[in-house]
Order: sequence, then structure tokens, then C-alpha cells
Amino acid sequence: MRLLALFAAMGVVTYIPRVLPLLALSGRRLPPVLIHFFESFPVAVLAAFVVPLVLAPGGTLALDRDNLELIVAVPTTLVALRTRSLIAAVVAGSVFMMIARAVVQPV
Repeated sequence: MRLLALFAAMGVVTYIPRVLPLLALSGRRLPPVLIHFFESFPVAVLAAFVVPLVLAPGGTLALDRDNLELIVAVPTTLVALRTRSLIAAVVAGSVFMMIARAVVQPV
């Protein structure tokens, strides 16, 4: 029973921050600057997660040729810019990483 209550509490805590802005902003016209900010927000959050993993995969800055994440990030970024598709970039990055690991660390 306590576990069910814990799950319910986590659901409420997750749901409230998502629904409050929707309720507060529904029916209002937002300025174009604010709309542009909200459109850019997911990209900024994704970059905040990805950049440290690419530049410092072991916790320290690694800008050398041994950093597979950095090497794979270059063609993956090109695919993302060319296709403008998150799914294409994720698939390409996964394939590039598999190839890079197979080349560097053959089985």
C-alpha cells in the first residue's frame, strides 16, 4: 500500500509542474519572443545533456583523438543539420558509434 501511495505521489509531483503552466497560459496570446524561446527550449536542454557526455566522457575534458564520442559527434551533427530530424540523428549516431567501437575494439 505504501508503494502505491509513493507512485501516486510521484505522479502528482510530476504532473503539477506540467499542468500549471498550461492552465495559466491557456487562452492567452503569447508574444513572438516568448514563443521563440519556448520553441528553442528543448534543443537547449538536449544540448545541456549531450555536450558534457561528448566533451568529457570520463568526467574530465578529452579533446583528443581517443575520444570516440567526440569523433562520432561530428558526422552525427552533420546528419542532424542535413536532415533536421532527431530520429535520423539518433539512428546515425548509434550506427556511427557501433562502427567506431568495432574498428577501435574489434571482438
